[in-house]
Amino acid sequence: MKISLPFRNQNYIFSSAYLFFFFAAWSIWWSFYAIWLKNNLGISGTDLGTIYSINQFTSITFMILYGVIQDKLGIRKHLMWIISLVLIATGPFLIYVYEPLLNSNFMIGVILGSILFSLGYLSACGLIDSFVEKISRKFGFEYGQARLWGCIGYALAAAIGGIFFSINPHLNFWSVSVIGILFFMTNCLYHPAKAVNRKTVQQKTDRYNAITLNDFIIIFKNPKFWSLVVFTLGTWSFYNIYDQQLFPVFFSRLFSDPDIGVRVYGQLNSVQVILEGIGMACIPLLINRIGPKHALLLGGIIMTCRIMGSAIFSDIYIISFIKMLHAIEVPLFVISIFKYNAVNFDKRLSATLFLVGFQIATSIGIIILSIPIGMLFDRIGYHQIFFVIACIVIISIIAGLFTLSNKKLAS
Repeated sequence: MKISLPFRNQNYIFSSAYLFFFFAAWSIWWSFYAIWLKNNLGISGTDLGTIYSINQFTSITFMILYGVIQDKLGIRKHLMWIISLVLIATGPFLIYVYEPLLNSNFMIGVILGSILFSLGYLSACGLIDSFVEKISRKFGFEYGQARLWGCIGYALAAAIGGIFFSINPHLNFWSVSVIGILFFMTNCLYHPAKAVNRKTVQQKTDRYNAITLNDFIIIFKNPKFWSLVVFTLGTWSFYNIYDQQLFPVFFSRLFSDPDIGVRVYGQLNSVQVILEGIGMACIPLLINRIGPKHALLLGGIIMTCRIMGSAIFSDIYIISFIKMLHAIEVPLFVISIFKYNAVNFDKRLSATLFLVGFQIATSIGIIILSIPIGMLFDRIGYHQIFFVIACIVIISIIAGLFTLSNKKLAS
């Protein structure tokens, strides 16, 4: 089957721009967040786990609100204004508020940071993904084809960010605000309602406004929903802890000079995310063929190989190759979740399903696990903790084989 990108579709172009600028803004500082906290500010493994736990705990409230509100809004862009403002404010906040508070009033800094990060990043990531997924279904293109540009934005920013970070992390933080202005301009220019006639917009608006509390209750009573939540807890939660809290510092310390490690990590991250973008465009064909369940299980197997490989090897080249598996793993998970929800649940609730069933489940796992894993890491080190995480993911994959719905997309 031929892969083509619908550049003539203005909704595709603007959707791609949203994703490109958002993920570029996130990548240019978040890719190096754990390294900055640990190497530059001297945060311990336990305190790092505390920061991540509180960040994720705070994000849950916003995920619920974002999901319900966006499902009521449909394809309207009101919530994008909030994200725009947070992106623009990130640079000054990190430099003049967050960093000084972490050094002087740790918990106050962590709590304030968790609010801003939740509003603009941790919760907003799922919001933008679900917003674009709604647009893709409305205007006839694959979500993965737009998500490709989010990966490209992330990759370019990671490559530049690695250079900036080795000079001064504040360069990364100011860059976020600049990219945030471009995101703001994108939101000013995009008018999704103009792409369809007034009658169609009104009908769609009425339909979304008709969503009731009972619609959400039906979802939460569905065993298929909870099977997905449990699978997510046992896989994607551990992926986030491994990939965000542990792997960046682990990789940078494989080098005799940590600054070189950070720069190489940024470049490697850039290549990996470009490959991930290609996967976003191509992997929907595989998922449509094998079904969302088997695609999720395949993503879990690749995840296990990656984590177990980090537990076994210390060679820089082997670890670099292992990181490239991320490029297959992430598209399989993210796109499969949307397609799994589409075939098993009410499509009108796609934002809530993605944010609650996937993002919040992930956050709960991180909240529960970050501090214990941080404490365990302080005692046993990287390789042993990677082995523990890989074993838990394997158990979750076996459970998912028997509990996830096998329903496929209509051909």
